[in-house]
Amino acid sequence: MKESFTDLRVIRTVESIKGALVDLIEEKGFESITVKDITTKARINRGTFYAHYQDKFDLMNSYQEEIMREMSTITKENLPNLIADLHTNDKKVQTIEIAVLIFKFLDQNRRFMKAVLGPNGDLSFQTKLKEFIYKTLFESTDTPLKLENLLVPGEYLVSYIASAHIGVVQQWLLGEGKESPEEMARILSTITLNGPFFAAGLKNN
Repeated sequence: MKESFTDLRVIRTVESIKGALVDLIEEKGFESITVKDITTKARINRGTFYAHYQDKFDLMNSYQEEIMREMSTITKENLPNLIADLHTNDKKVQTIEIAVLIFKFLDQNRRFMKAVLGPNGDLSFQTKLKEFIYKTLFESTDTPLKLENLLVPGEYLVSYIASAHIGVVQQWLLGEGKESPEEMARILSTITLNGPFFAAGLKNN
């Protein structure tokens, strides 16, 4: 019972630290944040902070990696079915399902994603996301995608996919963001599967 209480207390402390980080990014930007700012906002002492993180950069990296691990899990669990569905007449079913899951996850973590992808966040996060997408799609042991099957170099394909998708997510998070995860999944699926010219009404597939 004591161990469970301790675990719960640690979880609450970590969540408090992460919440303080997001609040401070929104208030003053990541570059201006100090560990003292975080401990004051989270109402903890410096020793408690350093028991979990080395500094604010370690905290940021840990939070980002947590987000990317979860997105990687969602992608890996659904990617094989997506590939299979692309060979059928109904291309949208599984794609929308994956996209909905991703957008629901992003919505659950909206404040952090909005803060870190915003102008006062971490500019290196987009580079990390591109690297994450490449590893998830091509370096995972269970990925159905093979570099030798690509029609263009993998790094350019991933750069295009990542930049386009991150841009759509940023527009959703940093704009009014009224669309539901399901609607955003439909929007992204239409562009991804059929191309921007089709989405613009200039081309019929």
